[in-house]
Amino acid sequence: MSLTKEFKEFAMRGNVVDLAVGVIIGTAFGKIVSSLVADVIMPPLGLLIGGVNFSHLAVTLKQASGTAAAITLNYGLFVQAIVDFLIIAFTIFLAIKGLNKLAQPAKEPAAPPKPSNEEVLLAEIRDLLKKK
Repeated sequence: MSLTKEFKEFAMRGNVVDLAVGVIIGTAFGKIVSSLVADVIMPPLGLLIGGVNFSHLAVTLKQASGTAAAITLNYGLFVQAIVDFLIIAFTIFLAIKGLNKLAQPAKEPAAPPKPSNEEVLLAEIRDLLKKK
């Protein structure tokens, strides 16, 4: 089997194509969630905390000198990335939970239990008495 034919079989497997679609959609979804966090959630949260813009939170390690830029530790961007992750993780959790619920086969109602031997005998006696 030639290398190109093997590669074509590998690339066209259903799992590989599904994975590629998942990665593309996941990337687009990540951008949407990042915008949601940065543009919708963080501004009111910063306002509640006291007008803090998380993306600008940083500690200056070394001041700018001449043509060299300042060296900063941007922990605000890290906080924003954590919020992004938590929202994405929670959304994926809800999506998987919903898919698992849909994937479960519908449960058929349980059949009523068979009557016990005593009940069967009592029913036979009742039927015999009705005949008399």
